[in-house]
Amino acid sequence: MRELARRLAPLPLMLFAALPAWAQNAATAAAPPAAEAAAAVAEAKVDTGDTAWMLTSTALVLMMTVPGLALFYAGMVRKKNVLATMMQSFSICALVTVLWMVAGYSLAFTNGNPYVGDFSRLFLNGIATNWDKPFTLGLGTENSTVNTIPETVYLMFQMTFAIITPALIAGAFADRMKFSALMVFMGLWSLLVYSPVAHWVWSPLGWINALGAADFAGGTVVHINAGVAGLICALVLGKRLGYGHDNMAPYNLAYAVIGASLLWVGWFGFNAGSALTAGGRAAMAMLATQVATGGAALGWVAAEWVAKGKPSVLGVISGAVAGLVAITPASGFVLPGPGLIIGVIAGVVCFWSATGLKHLLGYDDSLDAFGVHGVGGIIGALLTGVFAYGPLSATTDKPDGIYVAGTALLTNQAIAVAATVAYSAVATFILLKIVDVVIGLRVSTDEEREGLDVVLHGEQLG
Repeated sequence: MRELARRLAPLPLMLFAALPAWAQNAATAAAPPAAEAAAAVAEAKVDTGDTAWMLTSTALVLMMTVPGLALFYAGMVRKKNVLATMMQSFSICALVTVLWMVAGYSLAFTNGNPYVGDFSRLFLNGIATNWDKPFTLGLGTENSTVNTIPETVYLMFQMTFAIITPALIAGAFADRMKFSALMVFMGLWSLLVYSPVAHWVWSPLGWINALGAADFAGGTVVHINAGVAGLICALVLGKRLGYGHDNMAPYNLAYAVIGASLLWVGWFGFNAGSALTAGGRAAMAMLATQVATGGAALGWVAAEWVAKGKPSVLGVISGAVAGLVAITPASGFVLPGPGLIIGVIAGVVCFWSATGLKHLLGYDDSLDAFGVHGVGGIIGALLTGVFAYGPLSATTDKPDGIYVAGTALLTNQAIAVAATVAYSAVATFILLKIVDVVIGLRVSTDEEREGLDVVLHGEQLG
């Protein structure tokens, strides 16, 4: 099985062919002796408090997509595309749920190699074994990580991340992609892009994990990955009909405010839940998340006020989301003060990227998936290397912390960012071209003019 998995992962191997030897050596060097790992597994117990918190976090993260992201995106498109936009988020949730069970989870979180997992958990094979026992990630290897929750909880929590990531991409091509193309593209992207990158970063055997880069809750895996994919989608599909000339003002900002509010609340599950325990680190991640979000919202509003003369509702909610994005990779590694700095920087820079940069380069990222998630994720990932507070990641073997701010960590962060950008961009472009050749990506001019609600789904708002 493992040999078969290796043969079926050619693209990551081609892009990173020079890395396997040192990646595997680094992982082995950092791992505890096998005997100690086995003893830790034997002594582990399911903690009901941790399990309750993770069940709650899972529900919160799922709420971020449905209804959170669905409302957030739907409120920012024109009336003729509101239902189609909601349909995208809802359908991606259903699609990725099934694909995660079939293969996504196995490709992301089984042992495999430094680039992708194996096929041992296809269709959740073996889930009935030890279903009520604590889950060990990387079981049977020297890199194993013992948790205090059952595997069912862990895979469900990770499923919600796998769901929201492709759903974020849809904001970049709002108003113009066929529903059939969206479903095929998102299914392929989830399996061939999201799952491998999740394995690189969060599997104990992943090469970015072995490198020593820090990503607490998905700066690279979720936001940079989705943001860059969104940019490629916007470039390949081209601009919306009438972009730059027609009035494309949001239909209902009240929907967007409700959606952004659900994202803000749900993000506590996203970030604090990534501690996988109900302890001090989860509390610090929650606090850093709240502070960064407030700082980013104010930073965006201030920049917009100076640049345009008025603070807008769309601006304050976009700024809040930018802060949530930027603090994601850093949330479990930084103190509240640096969290505030990260948030303010993200708010100002993402305002510029969603306005100035987009118009300067001339691409049509409809709902700023790249401008907020791509740029915000890069800011957060890099600033984690500047502000990481060692004691938050301290272990018995490394009392000063696994992730400590400095040149070494910043370099690792930059490598992780560059690798995610490169892989997501190349793989997304290839998948889009394949789908375009087979079924076509974009609706016709007349269909786009009429609106996706009626054309694709035969329904419309009253």
